Amino acid sequence: MSEANEKNVTKLTAAIEAILSAAGDSVHMLKIAEVLGEEKQTVESLLAVMKEKYEEDEERGVRLLLLDDKAQLCSKPAYGEKVLAVLEQRKSPSLSPSALEVLSVVAYRQPVTRGVIEQIRGVDSAYTLTNLLEKGILEESGRLDVPGRPILYRTSEAFLRIFGLSSLRDLPPLPEEMSDAQLTMLEGLEEAGAEA
Repeated sequence: MSEANEKNVTKLTAAIEAILSAAGDSVHMLKIAEVLGEEKQTVESLLAVMKEKYEEDEERGVRLLLLDDKAQLCSKPAYGEKVLAVLEQRKSPSLSPSALEVLSVVAYRQPVTRGVIEQIRGVDSAYTLTNLLEKGILEESGRLDVPGRPILYRTSEAFLRIFGLSSLRDLPPLPEEMSDAQLTMLEGLEEAGAEA
């Protein structure tokens, strides 16, 4: 790599870091590319190198999250308590057991209707679902193409950030102790939800 090219890469990397630091939230890679006057592939490559460098340097207090086509700088989980101590007023309330149940159902079965959520949980979930939508942890993802056209729900980008995931592929596997009957019931509910 030539010295001029290396300086350009250094400047672009610094600009990306400044953008992400100032944003405080995730930023579309395409938007970064537009602002820098670069191709999206160039920005993606630079972000991949940056992510690797952040992960290699254990002394850094921040990490780079790549969320589908977005990027975000955030504090490392190891420093979470110290960050929360400074930002106590921003500490998000803990989620109730019912909210965690709804999130689990949606995370592993998305997109999913409220009816399927309620069948799996065995209780009315309208209040909890509305609360999670208002907090931005869940979002609507269209409507099922059946009579009544029920709304489909999925986890949001905020869900990934809250639980420290880069993508849904990072979710832990379902417990092995689930019986065949439970798995069959869940699969049957999914099919019924698709038909309902």
